Amino acid sequence: MNYFFWSLIISFFLSTMIFAQNSELQVGSNTDQLRQNQGAYYDYSDPTSLNIKVAVWGFVKYPGKYIIPIESNVYDLLSYAGGPSEDAHLDDLRIFRVAADSAQSMVKFNYNDLLWDENLKQFKNAPGLDAGDILLVPGSQRLYFKDYLQIGLSVFSALISLSILILNIAK
Repeated sequence: MNYFFWSLIISFFLSTMIFAQNSELQVGSNTDQLRQNQGAYYDYSDPTSLNIKVAVWGFVKYPGKYIIPIESNVYDLLSYAGGPSEDAHLDDLRIFRVAADSAQSMVKFNYNDLLWDENLKQFKNAPGLDAGDILLVPGSQRLYFKDYLQIGLSVFSALISLSILILNIAK
């Protein structure tokens, strides 16, 4: 009896996992919550069309998970995310994509081409987004005077402590 009960429970959970729908696609959303700021989850969905779930990681103002209209491109997603920070490397933006057959790919593009190109031809060739895509905005932290001062004082205090220890051992 116990064996039958557990096998029934396990088969139920496995069947729900097998027949689950794609959770990255969504039709519409509540228009009262245009932007939901709970746990880096932002909802810019269009209630009248199909929406996708994507993520933005790295050096942007609001990194996190986004629900956006399916016709949005990478530049729209960067706008939703508050734009790149001043520490972002705009010449090396990447889209990480996992296809339906579990094949992984990386699409690289240069945002500076859009910013500084006189003809604006790059905007028409903006990379599109698929459900589940992750936009990676790399960058590097900048060090300011106070950071260098903090590092210098830490090293200086360690050297002072070490020299006091040596003088005490020598006595």
